[in-house]
Amino acid sequence: MGQNQRSQIEMTEAELAVFIEQSRTCTMATVGLGGMPHLVAMWYAWLDGQIWVESKAKAQKIVNLRRDGRMSVMIEAGNTYDTLRGASLEGRGVIVEDPDEVWRVGVDVWERYTAPYSEEVRPLVEAMLHKRVAVRLDVERVRTWDHRKLGLGAIRVGGTTGAYLDGPGLPGPG
Repeated sequence: MGQNQRSQIEMTEAELAVFIEQSRTCTMATVGLGGMPHLVAMWYAWLDGQIWVESKAKAQKIVNLRRDGRMSVMIEAGNTYDTLRGASLEGRGVIVEDPDEVWRVGVDVWERYTAPYSEEVRPLVEAMLHKRVAVRLDVERVRTWDHRKLGLGAIRVGGTTGAYLDGPGLPGPG
């Protein structure tokens, strides 16, 4: 019998929390009118152990959630098989229009992607949140993977896309 690699690569809750905290972009999926997944790349907030996003109130993803609350988020990292890791979180997207909660999410997003919040940047955050709502993902199912746990030797970045990657130890363009 073969060994179950799935259980070998699952992240612990603590590993998952660190991964989400340190990652930058998620792919958010909602259900479109015809049942087709609607996928968008999103910056997100990580507040009290939950993923939040903020969006224009009339955006397609919000229209979709008002009709069908099913939502999933995937966060991933890694450029070679030995470094692949990620998480898929499925559940219900809860639209929150309370200005205090939208503000809290907006400030977290500002700090994650721009700079520490201060009263000096308040007008910028207010402009960012104009006509916006927040969405909290109430998670019902989590799947994680971390191929670094397999103990594979380092795999060199290659293939037709490898030359376009930049970073420590990776070949750059040209």
